[in-house]
Amino acid sequence: MAKVAIRNEIRFILNGRDVALSSVAPDATLLDWLRLDRALRGTKEGCAEGDCGACTVLVGKLSADGLVYESVNACIRFMGSLDGTHVVTVEHLRGDGEKLHPVQQAMVDFHGSQCGFCTPGFVMSLYGLWMKSPAPSDAAIEKALQGNLCRCTGYEAIMRAAHAISSYGKAEKDPLAAERKSITARLEAIHDGARVEIGAGKARIIVPADADDFAAILEKEPAATVVAGSTDVGLWVTKHMRDISPAIFIGNLDGLCAISEDDGVISIGAGVTYTDAFSTLSKRIPALGPLVDRIGGEQVRNMGTIGGNIANGSPIGDTPPPMIALGARLTLRKGKKRRTIALEDFFIAYGKQDRQPGEFVEAVHVPVPAKGTKFAVYKITKRRDEDITATLGAFYLTLAKDGTVADIRIAYGGMAATPKRASAVEKALMGKVWNETTVEAAMAEYASDFTPLTDMRASAEYRALAAKNLLLRFYVETTGTKAPFQVSRREAA
Repeated sequence: MAKVAIRNEIRFILNGRDVALSSVAPDATLLDWLRLDRALRGTKEGCAEGDCGACTVLVGKLSADGLVYESVNACIRFMGSLDGTHVVTVEHLRGDGEKLHPVQQAMVDFHGSQCGFCTPGFVMSLYGLWMKSPAPSDAAIEKALQGNLCRCTGYEAIMRAAHAISSYGKAEKDPLAAERKSITARLEAIHDGARVEIGAGKARIIVPADADDFAAILEKEPAATVVAGSTDVGLWVTKHMRDISPAIFIGNLDGLCAISEDDGVISIGAGVTYTDAFSTLSKRIPALGPLVDRIGGEQVRNMGTIGGNIANGSPIGDTPPPMIALGARLTLRKGKKRRTIALEDFFIAYGKQDRQPGEFVEAVHVPVPAKGTKFAVYKITKRRDEDITATLGAFYLTLAKDGTVADIRIAYGGMAATPKRASAVEKALMGKVWNETTVEAAMAEYASDFTPLTDMRASAEYRALAAKNLLLRFYVETTGTKAPFQVSRREAA
């Protein structure tokens, strides 16, 4: 490996100005820096956990599609992750002359602001949506605002404002659109191929030059905290006051952000965000589209990575159960060495995974279900959007020509200390006729597979019953019923 150049500062653009910082703490958040160091106080702190959206800003990054702006939660976005990006806050919005920006004017005219605390976050989320979709549907607006909470319940007014934005101006004439070429050139200049190292001793920030550089660094410093999207690590700092030093920031890292398909297997780099994976997954494995849409809000999906969701080993991570049911495999890397294992074998016990010191998740490989295979995912939460899973079931079924079960894989999250297959239930179904009698008999085996816990999200009894009923739902949905199992707000109106 060629010697990597080292730079001792992070460089990015804040609104219209270049920024270079040589003194940054590993746990410094963008929100605190904006408010305390730059006095940009339009970005608010509400929850400090990426849940309410009051801190929403846009971050522009270079990608295969050019310069892309996405809404993110500044409260859990670390400064070390900003190298080579363009940060846009609500103060940067401007219209022609002395006029308000079209998004701001629409919010004023349609009474989209009540107490006003959450308004800058709504404005920034709508700004990001408007640049991508100047005439959005109700569904697109609701998706963009999943991560923005209004305690004054002003959503209908905000929806009306969102529809009206383009009547106040054209997205293609917006300053960010007009400046796209110049901002792109400035960001390309920042991407000099160097590794960033800031600080000394344990209190250090490291931004690897690429995936190979990351592998070499982690092999030498296996105790370092690896930060991808920071949707989990951010809460370690803001809620649990944990020390994450030294921290290695790998978001948007070359070599970890590719998604491809070969011979019916989708390979997803560990740095691929939910947003970046959505198009491929929803097209090739349709059941995963609605699931991804319910992982956090738009800001969380723009930051969080599928690799991180797997690597942290959470028993309620949303992506491992469906990927286990699909027979996914995981590539782990340590230095130059790689090994591939079944994803289900990665999870050993609560907080323990099959990962050696200095080893990291490099990619996950997900087979596309064959034609005729039945596959479904069901997520149970207290509220439909932007909520953590109480239990999640994933089901993969292949029937023989005589109607018997030829292959079945069932995996759950929220039912055990790790994402786990329902092996006893599967055994009770294999080779049997796929009918209600078979399914109801197999449901008795859930007690052999799982002993769920009671917590703030659900009782053990509720989880046990819900898990059984999800199997029954899967049976009903795969036997030709026309009854709707989910009705959207628009369909019910």
